[in-house]
Amino acid sequence: LFRSGVRVRFTTEADRVELLCDSFGGVRSFDLTCGGDLLETVALPADADTVSFTKLTGSAATYEIWLTQVAPVVLRELVVPEGATLAPAPDDRPRWTTYGSSISHCGAAHSPARTWPATAARIANLNLTCLGYGGQCHLDPMIARMIRDVPADIISLKVGINVQGGSSLSPRTFRPAVIGMVQVIRERQPVTPIVIVSPIISPPRETTDNAVGLSLTKMREELQDAVARMKDCGDTNLYYADGLELFGEDCVEPYLPDLLHPNGDGYELLGKRFVEQVLNRVPLKKTQP
Repeated sequence: LFRSGVRVRFTTEADRVELLCDSFGGVRSFDLTCGGDLLETVALPADADTVSFTKLTGSAATYEIWLTQVAPVVLRELVVPEGATLAPAPDDRPRWTTYGSSISHCGAAHSPARTWPATAARIANLNLTCLGYGGQCHLDPMIARMIRDVPADIISLKVGINVQGGSSLSPRTFRPAVIGMVQVIRERQPVTPIVIVSPIISPPRETTDNAVGLSLTKMREELQDAVARMKDCGDTNLYYADGLELFGEDCVEPYLPDLLHPNGDGYELLGKRFVEQVLNRVPLKKTQP
């Protein structure tokens, strides 16, 4: 199992660092960032096991190495030149948990720090936990419990596309499943802002019903209604974000090659728009570390 958004965070005054890891076939990309800045992307050949970064500042700073999102990574060692110090770096930034499908996993992103959640987190200075599962995101109860148990200052649930594609929930069960996931999370995070994000555009699925009678247009209506009902019942920290405003018709031709998944440039655009239209508008509820 492998995920996007996984990274190694450390402080050092070294001018270079090496990460030793087991090889798992295929070319893999690793990113070095400092703050929100992407300093270096290194492509590791299939038969190599050492990722070398040379763009460090040479003065004491906190860095993150973002692990490839397209293959498993087994870390063995992090090495700095003799005489340099290396220490784990605590992360006191606001914590953001986001849940979604392969569109949140972002296999086609240019590199791991350029997925849409990573792009948004770097811009907004957030501590990211990305739960983007390719082929999944069917509102599973065990995922709701996991999100519930991970302290967060903001949570986003980008749901719908695989439910529509797999016909896994019907017009009878989709909206209750969304409400149920939110209520499970609320058991331990009663005031954390939760943003329900409807599907981005996918032209073949917009108005065409699947095997159980759901199109993306109908799903957006169901999601908006679910949010409205929960707000009417007193949940004042629940928000709805329209996926078409984040990634709509204007994005199809340049950024959606398979009419389902954005390309690398599209993921970065989605991340930037998510900051502008969601993260900049939803007040964070900073919790205790």
